[in-house]
Parts: sequence; structure tokens; C-alpha cells
Amino acid sequence: MAMVTADTERKHWTAAELRAIPDDRNRYEIIDGDLFVTPSPSWSHQILSQEIFQLLHPYTATHQIGQILWAPADIALADDTVVEPDLFVVPLVGGKLSHSWEQVGRLLLVIEILSPSTARMDRTVKRRRYQREGVPEYWIVDGNARLVERWRPADNRPEILTENLPWQPDPALPALDIDLPRLFAVVFGE
Repeated sequence: MAMVTADTERKHWTAAELRAIPDDRNRYEIIDGDLFVTPSPSWSHQILSQEIFQLLHPYTATHQIGQILWAPADIALADDTVVEPDLFVVPLVGGKLSHSWEQVGRLLLVIEILSPSTARMDRTVKRRRYQREGVPEYWIVDGNARLVERWRPADNRPEILTENLPWQPDPALPALDIDLPRLFAVVFGE
């Protein structure tokens, strides 16, 4: 279960303090100074992440939109906010692919694969932070329910998608249309 640490001596974490935590196979993130700890992802979580990557990568590469990357990756949104999205798309920098984390100035798309340990955090804390950051689209992929919650910066409620998930980061380009029943059938061997 994702949890905020109860360290009474340290009330507001920074990126530097986060980077000093020894690797113990847990995932650590800080959001607005609060430290969150989650266990490593499950097998089905990783397969779902892999399949989504394989759908998005050709589209981002063909249309030169940017790069799709995956966790582990510490994305510093502020000195007291370092997130580790399951998948994310960063735009090109000056028409070229990024070559360092320091070049990542913004995110075009963030995708979190829901798990029992992260559901509350993904739907509340992270969602609000990504909305404040102005991330154009934030997808919460719920494999158990076979749906995607799509959030945009001004949304008060998600768009719930169960059939097709269109993504069009540039209106001048054709949309990528993800067939959700097919995606989930591949992931869960149905």
C-alpha cells in the first residue's frame, strides 16, 4: 500500500533527501514535500505497462512527438516533488530527443497503472499534482475494471473510457486510437 511516511523529524522532504535513500526495491516519491513509499509492481502491472509502451512508441516516433519512457525515472517537478510515473511522454527539445533528465521540462502524457497499493495516491495526490503542473493528459489504467480514467488539467471528474482511447497531442496529426478491450485481452490472456 502506498503510504506517507510517519517520520516526525522530517516533515518536508526535498529531492536531495530522496536521492539519499538507499535502494531497497521500494519506489519512493515526494509530492509537495510528503514522502510516499510503494512496493515493486506486480507481473500483470508490468505486462500492461509493456503493452501500452508498444502501442505508443511507434506513434510518438513516427510523428516526432517526443519520447515515451517508463519507471524507474525520477521526474523532478519541483525541489519538493519528485514523481516516478509508470509511463510518460516527454516532448522533443529543439526538435531533438532529450539526452538527460535535466532536459525534461514538461510532460505531454503521464500514465499510471493502477494497483491496490497505489490507487488512492494515483487518483488523488498525483492526479492533483499533474493537473497543477498542466500535464495535458493523465491516464489512470485500471486493468481489473478494464478501463482508463483520462484526466486533463481543468477536469473535476475523469472521462471513463472502456472501448477506445484516442490520443491526439497535436491537432495537426492523426489521433492514435487504442482499442482497450483488445489491449486488456492481450495483457490478461483472454
